[in-house]
Amino acid sequence: MKITVPLENGYLGDKYTKHASNQFKNQGFPICSFPIQLANVPSNAQSLAITLLDDDAILVCGFTYIHWVAANIDPNVTVIPENASQTQTIKMTLGNNSLPGRLINVVEPELAKHYVGPTPPDKTHQYQLTVYALDTTLNLQDGFWLNEFKQQIKNHILDQTEQKLPVRA
Repeated sequence: MKITVPLENGYLGDKYTKHASNQFKNQGFPICSFPIQLANVPSNAQSLAITLLDDDAILVCGFTYIHWVAANIDPNVTVIPENASQTQTIKMTLGNNSLPGRLINVVEPELAKHYVGPTPPDKTHQYQLTVYALDTTLNLQDGFWLNEFKQQIKNHILDQTEQKLPVRA
């Protein structure tokens, strides 16, 4: 399986990060998800899933920051279009990002179930996008947690691939 996210000068485009204009933010958080090209998905895949995680955040806040988790994407999709998290132009089950934790005061709970873009405070961070091809559709509802996702994908991963997405501070 192959995935491609376009980069600008070696970095994830500003539109998808803390450098986005206000039209692409909600409560100061970037909310426009980036497009993902998909190729060579296993023919027996029943669904796709994605995670966007920031391990570099461990030094800043003490844990891996979850920016986006989505499951039950049609395996015949060849492009997850820009802003798919908000517009639901393709069907997906949306998991919680790190906003519903007690460390951040989020006024709008819907922010917690969508893409929330990278906002590295200290230096360039390497965000890890992983796409999974699964042999099943997951029994998850919108608002699921990453640990629930990990439990359900055990023994169901046909293929997985990742792309590092650098984002400048």
